[in-house]
Order: sequence, then C-alpha cells, then structure tokens
Amino acid sequence: MGSVPWVIMSEIFPINIKGIGGSFVTLVNWLASLTVSFAFNFLMSWSASGTFFFFAFVCAMAILFIVKIVPETKGKTLEEIQASINCGTWVA
Repeated sequence: MGSVPWVIMSEIFPINIKGIGGSFVTLVNWLASLTVSFAFNFLMSWSASGTFFFFAFVCAMAILFIVKIVPETKGKTLEEIQASINCGTWVA
C-alpha cells in the first residue's frame, strides 16, 4: 500500500500545486509509516494473530477504497481527470 499515494499524487495534482501537494503527501505517508512502526510492537505484545488480522483488515479497507473511490486515469489527460473530479463523476 506504500506506493499508492505516490501514484495518485503524480496523476491527480495539477502542475501548479504538484510541489505543495507532493510535500503534503510525503508528510502524511511518513507519518502513517511512523504510526505503523510505532504501533507494531505494542500490537505484537497484545496478540500476534490479532496484529495480523488488524493489518489485513486495514489493507482490505485500503483496497476497497482504491477500487471504489480512486478514479481510473488510464488514457486520460490531466484536464479530463480534473474535470471528472470537479463534477463528482469519479465516485463509483
């Protein structure tokens, strides 16, 4: 799941805010990684199988989010992607 923010960021942000947006995505991605790394040992001391199922559930929710919410951008220009996001037609 770690590469998903980078792919979405590179395709969705317009050129004029790509730098700021990229910085924000990087910050959020690193904070999420820090949270997972910090919480992992606590969760493992609680329950090894519980930790596995918790992270499996989070990954399943992420996959559902990507399939249902993230727009398909293959073969579309940046302007077409922005227009579909602005009018709300990208929500499945």
